[in-house]
Amino acid sequence: IRASGTVNSFELVDENYEGNLVTVTIRADIFPQSKQCFSSDYRKSLLITRSNLMHREQASIGKIYALDNKLMAKLAYKINNQGIYLDTRLLLKEKSQFSRLNNSLQVEAIKNLTMSLANISDTQYVMYSEINDISFAQASTNGWQFWQEDVFNRQFSVSLYIYNGTNGESVFTKQYRSSAPWEFGKRQQVDVHSEVFWQSQYGMAIEKVLGDMIIDIDENMMCQPTRGKVVQIAGNSLTINLGKWHGVKGGDEFSLLHLNNIMTDSGKITQVSQQSAQAMTTDGQLLGNIQLNDLAVRY
Repeated sequence: IRASGTVNSFELVDENYEGNLVTVTIRADIFPQSKQCFSSDYRKSLLITRSNLMHREQASIGKIYALDNKLMAKLAYKINNQGIYLDTRLLLKEKSQFSRLNNSLQVEAIKNLTMSLANISDTQYVMYSEINDISFAQASTNGWQFWQEDVFNRQFSVSLYIYNGTNGESVFTKQYRSSAPWEFGKRQQVDVHSEVFWQSQYGMAIEKVLGDMIIDIDENMMCQPTRGKVVQIAGNSLTINLGKWHGVKGGDEFSLLHLNNIMTDSGKITQVSQQSAQAMTTDGQLLGNIQLNDLAVRY
């Protein structure tokens, strides 16, 4: 396969054999050359928080209250296995205050929440989500088969929000919608952790939405700056919390920033471990006023 950009995903749609001729149809998501950037060489760390069921009463049919937890766990698994530019961590035990703050338009409070969560989890970006709608359509899909229990379409709508953990600013927001027949009984309790649910038409519709999310997230995050914190300083040498796992290699160059985003020295990577790397200033000068928790950035 030859491409003039970066192939993000690749799918075989159809293949046909006629004699000695094989014809294939493919679908590829290719980023053009103009969208490539140095920071796409590195994985960004992303904290995924528990989703929020905006209308919890809608989950009563099927008792699928655990969807807020399972949905994000499944998204994180898919990002780590199918995505290219992100390394995820999960915070699913408790819901954050994001939805309450977002509903009341408390922008500064959301920034503070994001920076706090990023600092605690040692991540560069934080994702929030809201499950907006899992209600039922009014018309059944059974038509004339009146002797069977009616099968209704069930909606699925979710909103994603990704924020920069350094300054709390929004970097990506999008809403996704889908619907599919709900094949379970009205009083049947459905386990959202089971393959029975995820192999149903409704479960597969959600899987399709998750796939769309991964493509959008990768495309929008690939050129976001890779930011590592300065965790140790000694003379003209320092250690940052990015390493081999994030794609850092010996010889890579980063810019050093104070937290107020004023550019200072440049540094070159001299030693790399899995989760951290050691750097020195390129001119051999002392680091001057660089402090712990300042940033090493790759644009």
